[in-house]
Amino acid sequence: MASTQRAFTQKLSKQHAAEVRRNVAFNKSGLLSPSSSSSWNIDVIEPLDFEEFVSGYQNLIDRDPLRSILDVPQGDVEVEIIERPIRTLQPIVPEEKLELLLPHVRACVDCYKSHWKIVKYNHRSLSSSISSRSNLSKSLLPTPKQEFEVDFQAPPSESNSELDLTSQSSSRQSVVSITSASSSCGDTLTPRNSWASLDLRHSAGDPLIPEILEHAAPEALDQLNESRRQTERQGTLFALTPTELQHEVNEPVEKRLPATAPYEHLGHRVLVKCQQLTMDIEVEPLFASMALYDCKERKKVSETFYFDLNPEGLKRMLGGHVLYSDTSTLARGCIFNISQPSSDLFIVVRLEKVLQGDISECVEPYLKEDKNRDKLKAVAVSVCERLGRYRQAFAWTAINLVNVINGGNSLDRDSDRDSVGSGSNTNSLDRKSCSSGLEQLRRRATDMGTLTRRGSLERRDKRRSWSPDHLATSLDSFRPITLTMSSFFKQESDKLRDDDLYKCLQELKRPTMVLKKLKCIPATFKLEISPCPPEVKNCLTTELAKLHPYPDEKIRPLKELLEFPVKELLVPHYTYRNLLFVSPKELNFSNRTGSARNLAVRVQIMAGEDDKHALYNIFGKSSCPEMTNEAYTAVTYHCKSPVFYDEVKIKLPAALGDNHHLLFTFYHVSCQRKIEQSTVDTPVGYTWLPLLRDGRLVSGEFCLPIMLEPPPLNYSYIPPDVCLPGTKWLDNHKGLFTVTLDTVSSAHTHDPPVERFFAAYDVVHTGIIPARLGELGSENELRAAMLGLSGARPETIVRNLPLIFDCIIELLVQPPRLSGHTINVGHTCFEALCLLLEKISNLQELSADQHSRNALLATYVQYQCNIPHPLFSSNQNSPDYECTTSLTRSNSNPDLEVAHVQYSRGLDRAASMRVPTNELVSNSVTCQRIVHQELALQWVVSSGRSKDLAMQNAWFLFELIVKSMVEHLAHTRSLDSPRKMRFSDQFLDDISTLVHTVTAEIISHSTGETRKAHKLNAALAFFFFDLFSVADRGWVLQLLRSYNKQLQAKIASMQDPVLVELKLEFARIICSHEHYVALNLPFASPFMTSGANVSPSPSVTSSTSQNSFLSGPPASHERASTFAELSPEYRQHHFLTGMVLADVATVLLEMSQSSLHSKAVDTIRFLLSWHDSDPRYASPEARQRVAALYLPLLSIAMDVLPLLHHFNVDKTQYNNDDAAPSNINQTVAMAIAGKLPPSTCDSFPSSRKLGISADVTRSILTCILWVLKNMERECLSQWLGELTSSRLATLLHLLDACTSCFEYKPRRRAPPPSGYAHAQGTQDMRSRLEDVILGQGSAREMMQRRKGGTPQSSSEKVRWRKEQMLYRPGLDLVDRPKDDLINDIHLEGHFATEASFIILDTLERCVATISQWDSQQHLVGLALTVLLHALSKNQSTTVLPHMFASQRSLVFKFHGALFDEESSHCADLCLLLLKHCGSQIPSVRAQAAASLYLLMRQTFQIGNNFARVKMQVTMSLSSLVGTSASFSDDSLRRSLKTILEYGERDSELQETTFPEQVRDLVFNLHMILSDTVKMKEFQEDPEMLLDLMYRIAKGYQNSPDLRLTWLANMAQKHMERGNHTEAGMCLVHSAALVAEYLVMLESLPHLPVGAAALERVSPNVLEESAVSDDVLSPEREGGCLGSHFTEAGLLGLLEHAASSFHAAAMYEPMNDIYRVLIPIAENNRDFKKLANIHGKLHDAFTRIDQLSGKRMFGTYFRVGFYGSKFGDLDREEFIYKEPTLTKLPEIFSRLENFYAERFGPENVIIIKDSNIVDISSLDSDKAYIQITYVEPYFEQYELRYRQTHFDRNFNIKRFVYATPFTMTGKAHGELREQYKRKTILTTAVHFPYVKTRIQVVSRSQITLTPIEVAIEDIQKKTAELANATQQEPPDPKMLQMVLQGCIGTTVNQGPLEMAATFLPSDGKALTKHQNKLRLCFKDFSKKCHDALKKNKTLIGPDQKDYQRELDRNYKRLVDKLHPLVNPQSVTIVNSSPQKYPHEVSQLKW
Repeated sequence: MASTQRAFTQKLSKQHAAEVRRNVAFNKSGLLSPSSSSSWNIDVIEPLDFEEFVSGYQNLIDRDPLRSILDVPQGDVEVEIIERPIRTLQPIVPEEKLELLLPHVRACVDCYKSHWKIVKYNHRSLSSSISSRSNLSKSLLPTPKQEFEVDFQAPPSESNSELDLTSQSSSRQSVVSITSASSSCGDTLTPRNSWASLDLRHSAGDPLIPEILEHAAPEALDQLNESRRQTERQGTLFALTPTELQHEVNEPVEKRLPATAPYEHLGHRVLVKCQQLTMDIEVEPLFASMALYDCKERKKVSETFYFDLNPEGLKRMLGGHVLYSDTSTLARGCIFNISQPSSDLFIVVRLEKVLQGDISECVEPYLKEDKNRDKLKAVAVSVCERLGRYRQAFAWTAINLVNVINGGNSLDRDSDRDSVGSGSNTNSLDRKSCSSGLEQLRRRATDMGTLTRRGSLERRDKRRSWSPDHLATSLDSFRPITLTMSSFFKQESDKLRDDDLYKCLQELKRPTMVLKKLKCIPATFKLEISPCPPEVKNCLTTELAKLHPYPDEKIRPLKELLEFPVKELLVPHYTYRNLLFVSPKELNFSNRTGSARNLAVRVQIMAGEDDKHALYNIFGKSSCPEMTNEAYTAVTYHCKSPVFYDEVKIKLPAALGDNHHLLFTFYHVSCQRKIEQSTVDTPVGYTWLPLLRDGRLVSGEFCLPIMLEPPPLNYSYIPPDVCLPGTKWLDNHKGLFTVTLDTVSSAHTHDPPVERFFAAYDVVHTGIIPARLGELGSENELRAAMLGLSGARPETIVRNLPLIFDCIIELLVQPPRLSGHTINVGHTCFEALCLLLEKISNLQELSADQHSRNALLATYVQYQCNIPHPLFSSNQNSPDYECTTSLTRSNSNPDLEVAHVQYSRGLDRAASMRVPTNELVSNSVTCQRIVHQELALQWVVSSGRSKDLAMQNAWFLFELIVKSMVEHLAHTRSLDSPRKMRFSDQFLDDISTLVHTVTAEIISHSTGETRKAHKLNAALAFFFFDLFSVADRGWVLQLLRSYNKQLQAKIASMQDPVLVELKLEFARIICSHEHYVALNLPFASPFMTSGANVSPSPSVTSSTSQNSFLSGPPASHERASTFAELSPEYRQHHFLTGMVLADVATVLLEMSQSSLHSKAVDTIRFLLSWHDSDPRYASPEARQRVAALYLPLLSIAMDVLPLLHHFNVDKTQYNNDDAAPSNINQTVAMAIAGKLPPSTCDSFPSSRKLGISADVTRSILTCILWVLKNMERECLSQWLGELTSSRLATLLHLLDACTSCFEYKPRRRAPPPSGYAHAQGTQDMRSRLEDVILGQGSAREMMQRRKGGTPQSSSEKVRWRKEQMLYRPGLDLVDRPKDDLINDIHLEGHFATEASFIILDTLERCVATISQWDSQQHLVGLALTVLLHALSKNQSTTVLPHMFASQRSLVFKFHGALFDEESSHCADLCLLLLKHCGSQIPSVRAQAAASLYLLMRQTFQIGNNFARVKMQVTMSLSSLVGTSASFSDDSLRRSLKTILEYGERDSELQETTFPEQVRDLVFNLHMILSDTVKMKEFQEDPEMLLDLMYRIAKGYQNSPDLRLTWLANMAQKHMERGNHTEAGMCLVHSAALVAEYLVMLESLPHLPVGAAALERVSPNVLEESAVSDDVLSPEREGGCLGSHFTEAGLLGLLEHAASSFHAAAMYEPMNDIYRVLIPIAENNRDFKKLANIHGKLHDAFTRIDQLSGKRMFGTYFRVGFYGSKFGDLDREEFIYKEPTLTKLPEIFSRLENFYAERFGPENVIIIKDSNIVDISSLDSDKAYIQITYVEPYFEQYELRYRQTHFDRNFNIKRFVYATPFTMTGKAHGELREQYKRKTILTTAVHFPYVKTRIQVVSRSQITLTPIEVAIEDIQKKTAELANATQQEPPDPKMLQMVLQGCIGTTVNQGPLEMAATFLPSDGKALTKHQNKLRLCFKDFSKKCHDALKKNKTLIGPDQKDYQRELDRNYKRLVDKLHPLVNPQSVTIVNSSPQKYPHEVSQLKW
């Protein structure tokens, strides 16, 4: 916008709020520019050339005391080498020399032993992207808890906390007993002069405040106040925000947690130690093994652990066969790793013995009783000597792991014994004591990252079904348990298959049946099972490598067992591992002739064909050599086709050749010694299995044929399934031997695509081209193999992830050469990389963060990737392919890192990492490519699939590029070089192109796949974030500008909220950078002048001359203020903050989505709270510098003020609670402030739909407070000085909004949620009323509000109530620890206090600014209003004295301006001061009393009279005592005494009338106080309370203001109780009073003619016209000053009356009320109002029509009180109006309970009948209550004009009840003797009235004779019939009910009985009454007939019989009635028998 005019000098044209939103475009300063349609169209500002600017101002920075935060410190980014943490003492590497291995195996070995290079950002911990605010200390000063009066208030009965209204209004029974009840009412209206009974002079006051009487100069006082306010303040604002507000619902978008370091996967570890294994007889060695099985998955899940517990003597029996035992084979304990816990896990233990013969015979001695030990021993010795090499299966058992844990955790362990272990009956669990399970659980959780759950430890005993989660937790934390097993199961030789085992295990889970089937061998087997502690000493890995710590070589070790997981684990390999497990399964020799029965298999791994080539690579079992070259399987005695369970574990050579194979030799073993045999075993067959097939390791199950003679030469190259010529095979070369091979290897993948890739990799690295491919073929094969990787199993890719990715990256930058040609596979590498990324990121099982960053990939980038860097060295004589692996894997070649190591200061390992340089083989030609350049290039040129995939996983590529950039800088030692010189232009261009492409991609996804858009957007944002740390920041800002430009162009054209959200998230991520403040150049601008003003150094080139004006102090103020707004200068200089603030402004003003509002504002909120907790900005100076960055936020907040949530409307659309001064309505405020002329206010109600929610408003205002708190005082004053008056007014309104928003809300006694709605409703109405009636808000303001149309509807909807804020669901009290809660409440107090201080400080600054201006009146008034509003809120005792001090200073300095005739400030101030005078806290009272005294004094000094103050104080007192439940009369007495003391001690004014006037006022107040305190006693008796209030109001008949006040109090009480009709009546009475006054003032045609105008609403209002002229005389000084004695006041009252009637569903009177309102609105030409009125009338009339006959009105009861206990209620009779549908028992119990509580239950008696009470017969000490139901009573003529149901329930004063009696004294008798007495009661005034009970003033009675009673009954029945018949739509049920009662009646007093009793059957003459009865019967039978006819049309076929029955009954009735009702002749006699001659008995019906 061209105009350079300042924002505030431009007056705004008339625009609607929606336009305001659209037009606040931030080009210059947030002023409206009608031309531009959207702020999104604005050109994005060019950023400064950052690096130039910084270097230009280097001098200034260096001399600035804050230089540490002005630019990034040296050494911010470093590259560090971390030693790979390994668990073993030495890395595990193959035994062969590395050079001999294939390239990919070499790469594999390197990959698993190389160290990690990580980029270290030294200040990153200060960025919110990785740490959370809770990690940073909350800097709370150790101040005591803030005290708020509202927290000390008494329990519900006296509290004004909204939370308690529920309890108050809902329980009428919660009554406090009233002690002085009898006298309480009689003397309510004591004569005015008898108050002296309580002399004030003798009571005590509060201490005086010395300054009050010293009269110091205002300037000195101001300074004193200022310095006092600054003491003991909290330093950080955000540390005070309650914790729950900091939990964002999701993770904050900027969270990007550092990757977890790679680790070796361990699973849950269970330690098993075998302690004892003994049989009943010990004669031979036994060999044990154990392994873990999963019987559900039918899989062995661990390798086998071999152990034996043979004593030395027995071991020696095998001396000839076992030469020595290595320590590693002596282990008796092992560790199981369990990754997938399941309740089906069993530890299976097998026992073997030396081969002897038939197993049943072998077992026999162990079962027999008579044992011949010596004989057995001798046999054993000979067997061992002969067959010691061979074993046979002996026994087994199994232990269910879950039972162990269960047994371990149950307290009552006996019950579990049987289910643990082998099902024997005598197992015992003896528990070991161990450190607390929970402690371990915690330790393990942290060490291993397993999820632990609380609470799973307690409930464990009962559980039999286990969830995996619980099981996992339990595995880590069960208490160690020692199991003793008393027997083993005998191993049946025909049950050796795995299937048999799984079957047994399944049955073992239900142990009972199995025990019978299995034979048990007695034994003692003891083992201890426990969770494995984090550190275990002397432990070996599965490869037998020693684990750290291994202190003692001699000691028996533990062994870690390899896990065979059920599901493949998705964790990359961590160490080099290369094991093969060979499991022979079955053998079939049944077709061989000759002896081959006891068969054993020898397994060997061969590296050739001679015996000497058998490798010692087979792991030994127990108590034997560690490695061996052969293994034998166990023998099954006399079995030709044995089954095996053995598992042979082999260490595979790293370099496998074609000649490596497994050789199997089959032996027949002779068990019986035969003389002719020299050897024990005879070979009977051979077979073999080459380990490589097509160069790949074989695995799986093989069925091999068996050769009968030793294999021929060179057999090992040919698989045995080839039938060699001239060889003999068993059974025709059939497959007879089944064997399974399983590999556990990080070198062999068994996945063809991966193997193919490695093969191709080997080809190009060795340069040995396979003949079948040729050169071109090899190149194509490499490409195909790379792309083919996408076909590999995802598990394989994950397991080998670092290796595969390293190879691909290496190929990307070091293209291989084949016979001298470089193969360019860059594009293929990039595509392969993208394919793999997609494959990995699609794996659901892998964890990923909110931005879909896969955890494994993140770990790879941050730790594992080996980025090759070009090397320059002189060694030219290198082989063809020069950059060999030793260099590529630069991590493994520490010499490369010397640079970095020196670079990352403080790394001690530098020296240890060097190696002789001659290992470097290099050539400067080919290794020129650099990873980041190559990646960027390939990405930019990519297209199609690879481009899409790259975008899908952009985050990975970006992070890899950044990692490479940093490593490259470290490598070239340029991490501290100037940023402009770090990277090549070509690379920067590529990145710019790339950013443009990615941005376009984001935009295209935003319409459809928003998830993708968010993901890509975050990736790009984090890329920028990272670039800021290493690249040229000016260039990054340019990239950011281009991103913003692209997005804004799109947003402007589409207004798409998704794009806006993306833009906001992007900004938030970037701004979470740890050097965010430095990136904003926080120096060299007007509000950021440092101590020394330095002009820029001469090095500033012309390019920065545009900014040179920023140097030094600003030449003019004009320039300074551009930096307080979103001006181009500001946004260019502080680019990032400018971007964030511009977004906030635009989103708030132009977008209506609440989620976007909160996103935008949260960014600022999070930034500020982050600054608050950042140690770098802890000093006030640093904070001031940072705060200056956010100065434009104040302007933005002022612009959006009209849209903010109105907290003051949370109770009423008028003003705030408890009759506080009128709060400023924002709409009006804006009008006053000149932001919007009043006419635009109309648009607000409609635009409020787009308003800003409460939460967002709260956040904005919190941020505003932060800026105001941390701004440097001088800067703030300078800024304020440049605002126009209208803008300053807006600022004051903003402060006012802060006051409402941050008011402290007490948190005591939260009611149940159901209570809220109720509390809300009553509170709403109550306060609305109260505010309308009490003297708030000047008439003028009311008028403006009326015109402005209060945003009622919307404000109601967006109420911000306590429950929404403090009790936020989800984070509710339930799941937060208690101390947290207490702390929160503590914090809330501190926050509210600090907020008040900030508001007060700013207010004082504003006042100081205003005082230097000329026209100040309305601004000063506004300032006072803001201050008073603050005083009216719950404030802490810390802040209140300061507020009072400011209030006194303000009133003192601007008395004239504040108290002109027009304003209502005086009334507001008096009310507030009085309210605080009634405080329970002495310090508050003292302050308030001082202020009140000074107010009087000053007013007196100005005009020698303070009548106005007197008047206002008197009115305030009445309203306070009447309404404020928290008000303490005792406190007020003290304050009155204090004021008295000030008056007496004020020496200056002693000579004047002032002290006397003060005394008069104080005494008068005291009297009113005593008068009204009585009401306290009746707080719980609503009727009595209202009577009292009514009487007090009556007493104020001569003081209209006060009468109005008391009527208001009554209205409010009714509101609380939900009596809307009565509340409406109070308002109508008030309006009548005001109308009377206005008529006296000037009788205008459009105004009502006084109270009479409202007579149609209620005749009762005429009492208001009885006020004499002198009382209401307008001339009388000080009277009728309230804002209600105006036309606007009258309007307000009437409108509220109408809304009350509406709430009560009394729609009819609304018409009469609006009848008075319409002429006034017509006269004012207020058509909006007229539209509104007619709308409401339309609504009312519609409802009357809709609800006709459906509305319920009140129920009435007569209540009589008898007995002296009732005081002046004795013998009084009242009509009580109760809510609709109140039943008699309800009012019975209410009154009975109430009075029982008062007088004691034994003293209260309820009289049950309605007869006249005989006083003389009552007990004088008891209280009697008589309650009777009454109905409204009307004369016949009245019913003519009271036609509707409503008419008969409104304005009624006569009621009737009937009492039946007989002459004998009984109540009921025969028909002919049944009389009835009707009693008619008349009340003093009409119902409804201003109270709910009215006294009865007269009664009359009518007695009906029996025939009259009969007539009445039959008429009633006839009427019922008629109604039921005519009902539309018809109700058959109702009709049949009534018919049944009339026709089908079997009751003896039915209609027939009546006719027979009263009508003569003999044709005698009839009396008048008899004739009347006769006619009634005729009518009756006619109506019955009609009803029957009607019923016939309504019934279904099923009711036909019923109808016939009814017809018969009717016929019978008619037949019997006919002679009585239709006699032949009718003669009527003129008299009727009179029982009571003196009574007149006319017919009334």
